[in-house]
Amino acid sequence: MTEPAGKPAIEFEIVTIFPEIFDGLVGATLLGKAIAAGLVAVHRTSPRDFAPGRHRQVDDTPYGGGPGMIMRVEPIATAIDAIETARGPSHRILLTPQGRVFDQARAHELAKLPRLTFVCGRYEGVDERVGANVCHEQLGIGDFVLAGGELAAAVIIEAVARLVPGVLGCGASVEDESFAAGRLEYPQWTRPLAWNGHTVPDILLSGDHEKIRQWRRREAMRRTLERRPDLLLRQPPTAEEQRVIDEAAAGGGTGSVRT
Repeated sequence: MTEPAGKPAIEFEIVTIFPEIFDGLVGATLLGKAIAAGLVAVHRTSPRDFAPGRHRQVDDTPYGGGPGMIMRVEPIATAIDAIETARGPSHRILLTPQGRVFDQARAHELAKLPRLTFVCGRYEGVDERVGANVCHEQLGIGDFVLAGGELAAAVIIEAVARLVPGVLGCGASVEDESFAAGRLEYPQWTRPLAWNGHTVPDILLSGDHEKIRQWRRREAMRRTLERRPDLLLRQPPTAEEQRVIDEAAAGGGTGSVRT
C-alpha cells in the first residue's frame, strides 16, 4: 500500500514486545481504513531492539524478591528516545490496571493531541521508574488484570481514533452515542418493521423530528437510570431529565438515584 500524502491528524506509537498482536487492528476495521486514508498513523516498536546483551533481555527479577519478572526501564526508555528522535515528542502513557480508568471524556482529550505513545507492560509488571519518570500518565481500562497492556492499548487507540474528524462516515455519530453527553445512547431499530412479534415504536415512524428527538432523550435517560445510575452522580440531571426520573419513580421504574 502506498503511504498517503500529508501528515496524519494523530499518530499512535506502541511500545510492545509483541508488535504482531496489532496486525489485524492496523490492517482492517475502521482504524485500518483511517490509516489508508492518511488520517491516522500507527507505529510499533519493540523494546527488545534496544535491550543490552546478546539475548536482548527486557525483564529481570524484582528487587526484594517476589514472584515473576519485571520489565526493565532502560529498554523502554531507550526505545521511546529513539521514537521521539525519529518522529518527534509525544504524550506517553503506561497501560496498567493501577492507572486512572480510561473513559470517553479522556478519549476526547487525547484525540486533541498530535502524538500518543503507549507502553505495554508484560510479565509481573514494569519497573516503577517507567510510570514515574518516563511516562506522563498511567491508564487502565477497568478493574481487572490482563496478561499485558496490548489489548488495553488497542481499546484506547480505537476509542480515540474514531473521534478524529473524517474517520467516521457520519460526524454526528460521536455526538449521540453512549457517554458523549454523560448518558447512555437511546435504543435504535432498523428493518424489518416487525420481527417475531416485536415491532418498532410508532413514534419513530411519525416523521415528526422534534417529537422523535424528545422521545430519544427520554429513552436515553430511562436507559441510563436503569443500567448506569452512577452516571447521574457524575453529571446531575437537567430539569427535563429530572422529570423522566420522577415519572420512572411514580411508575415503579427499575432505576433510582439520589441527586
